[in-house]
Amino acid sequence: MAAYRSDLTDFFLFRADRFPESTSIHSREQVQAYLQHCRERGLSSRSLGRRLAALRAYYNFLLLRGELSSNPLALVDAPKTGLHLPKALSVQEVEALLNSPRQDTPIGLRNHAMLHLLYASGLRVSELVGLPLAACNLAGGHLRVEGKGSKERIIPFAVSTGTVLAAYLEQSRPLLLKDRQSPSLFVSNRGKAMTRIRFWQIIQQAALAAGISKEISPHTLRHSFATHLLSGGADLRAVQMMLGHSDIATTQIYTHIDTSRLKSFHKKFHPRG
Repeated sequence: MAAYRSDLTDFFLFRADRFPESTSIHSREQVQAYLQHCRERGLSSRSLGRRLAALRAYYNFLLLRGELSSNPLALVDAPKTGLHLPKALSVQEVEALLNSPRQDTPIGLRNHAMLHLLYASGLRVSELVGLPLAACNLAGGHLRVEGKGSKERIIPFAVSTGTVLAAYLEQSRPLLLKDRQSPSLFVSNRGKAMTRIRFWQIIQQAALAAGISKEISPHTLRHSFATHLLSGGADLRAVQMMLGHSDIATTQIYTHIDTSRLKSFHKKFHPRG
């Protein structure tokens, strides 16, 4: 509500400045001029859409009160937000993030293992914190994950990730459990399963320690996993299966990110490249 009030105040100030002789007139031209003014100020399509929504609500209110006979925004379309590309870290940023937790404490080893596994597998954060111990096959180098809709999938991980997991299982998990039992792969220092909120805190702390200033979340590592695989030439269907996407169109969004790779292919193989 406060945001809508602020948006309407901004519009009224603009209208008083740009149309001082017709502030009592409600016209589509005034709104279009205001939206163009907002674009020139660098507002995003999402912010423009919110301001337009505030104006629609305001004019609908005037209609209900009988102060208007029609809504001047009836033919004004909402700004297109465009394709939302997922954010991904560079390979160097991922390395810094994975190596940021201390590895001389049980909690540090656990955090190190969780970050490594998340990037190695592209799991959703809910899948990561909910992994049972039995889902991790160190000898086979893979996870058995039950994702959305109870769909099961197998995700391989590298030998290096297996080494990190083994260190956590041998040196950290028993100390965190303190002779207690838990079916969960990753546990807290109270022997309970990890929570999504706690892992959000862990990844934020790791980013700070790694000197990464950009906004980051557990999903950032999932995005990075997919982006780096496709950048390296991985098959789209294989990435779809590992991510657990039911529709390949969801996975295809990652193919829009690495345009430099597409350009290099075009230059290499096109006859007039």
